[in-house]
Order: sequence, then C-alpha cells, then structure tokens
Amino acid sequence: MAMPHPFKSGDYSNIEIVLRADTNGPNLELEEIWRYRDLLLILIWRDFSAKYKQTILGPIWFLLQPIMMTLIFTVIFAHVAKVSTDGLPPLLFYLCGQLGWNYFAANMNSNSTIFITNGNLFSKVYFPRLVVPLSALISNLFTFLIQASAFLIFYLYYKYFLRISGFGMNWHALFLPLLILQTATLSLGCGLLFSALTAKYRDLMHVMGMLIQVWMYGTPIILPLSEFPPKWQWIIALNPMTMVVESFRLTLLGSGTVLPQYVFYSVLFTLLALTGGAILFGKVEKTIVDTV
Repeated sequence: MAMPHPFKSGDYSNIEIVLRADTNGPNLELEEIWRYRDLLLILIWRDFSAKYKQTILGPIWFLLQPIMMTLIFTVIFAHVAKVSTDGLPPLLFYLCGQLGWNYFAANMNSNSTIFITNGNLFSKVYFPRLVVPLSALISNLFTFLIQASAFLIFYLYYKYFLRISGFGMNWHALFLPLLILQTATLSLGCGLLFSALTAKYRDLMHVMGMLIQVWMYGTPIILPLSEFPPKWQWIIALNPMTMVVESFRLTLLGSGTVLPQYVFYSVLFTLLALTGGAILFGKVEKTIVDTV
C-alpha cells in the first residue's frame, strides 16, 4: 500500500525546517561539508580521473609536464642565458620551484570557473557549494604528491648517486605541511574570488590562462629572489607566491631567500584572500542559479 504524500495528507510532523540567519561574513559551512563528505569523495575522484580519461599515458602526464618544463628552463636559462640558480643544481632548482607553483596554478584553473562549469549541477540539487572547490584542492593534492615523488627521485640521484654537495634538507623540512596548507589556502581564496567574478563577467574566462602565465613569470621560479637588488626585493615579495616558492626551496634544498616580514605579508594576504573569497562566493551562490 502506497504511503500518502505528507503535503497531500496534511501531515507535516516529519518535515524539518531549518532557519538560518543571513550574514555577510565568511561562511565556510564546515559542518555541512562534513555531512556531504560522501559527495566530496565522489567529486575528488571525478576531478582526478576526468583530467586524463581516454589518454594513452594517463597519470604519467602529471610527471611529464614539470619534467619537460624543467628541462627547457635548464637548457635556456641555466646553460644559454647563464641565469643564477642560487648555487643549486639547475634541474633541482627549477623542479623544486615548480612544485608549489604547479599546485597553486592547478587549483586556480580548477576553481576560477566553478559556477559556469557546474551550473547544471548547482541548479538541480542542494549541497554546500564549497564542496566543489575543496574537491579540486584535494584531487590536485594527489597530483602534487606524484610530482613531489619525482622531485625526490632526482634529489636522491644528485645527493647520493652523483654525490653533489651544497644542498640538502634540514630542520626547515618540518614546515613543509604548513607550506602546502598555505598554498592550498591561498589558491582557494583566489579561486573563490575569480569564480565569483567570472560568473558575472564571462570575459575573465578568456584571460585566466594568460593571467596565470604572467603571474608565473612574476614569481621567482626562473630567477631566485637573491638575484634582485635588496632595495627592490620587496616589490617581488608583493606577490604572495614569492615566499611560497622561496620557502619550498629553503625547505627541500636548504637554500632560499625567506625573510620574516615577507612571510608575514604572504600569510596575511592568504588569510585576507580566503576571507574575501568566502564572502564574495557566498553572495554569488545565492543568486547564481538564475544567471548561469
């Protein structure tokens, strides 16, 4: 026997209504995200597998991209242009510099068009919208770990097979988890900001690739911060990713220009970006279904 529909029968005893105060402050919906953790896991796997579905090499592309870029940087900048690498082996210098940047750029590319690429999903079912950018952060973290494994192989080769001295990990390696967390937080905050902007101004979709490329060349991946005159270093440090890249080198290779005041600014910028991104993202998600 079919059960009567609660609205038709007039029985509203099993219906739960939740009232929430509207706020203009940042709302990360952590409790809601935990309730939808199964969806989060599904989206993580979707993001990770969809990138290289129906490709011949599959996840190997995760390794080929940074290695090929490292070889190009090594030949052009280290051997032809004779650009300094802070006394580090050029291959390790460029490979390490790309670790944090590639993770940041991957998150930015994934999260800058959230509302546009997931418009159909948002319009059909309720779930905390922050699940989508968080799933991208975690799926890209697996890519980061794969690339970090490749870096470790080259590191061990230079350190213990070729027996090249002058670099190495030290106690700074203890800060590596915090460094990865800052990179994820900064990319999340910037990604939320750009996702809200691209939802309203679609032209930004076409300039995101160029913007990230320009941002990369404004980050000391090719030229270390130590090569800039001290009086001009603060200008490069206005880029919050400057201290992230230099800190990765200091953490993993023992060489990098990391100053307390620049680290403080980078962390402060990260927190402000996350706060501003969460606020703007929260405002846009309330009306985005009507516009995408």
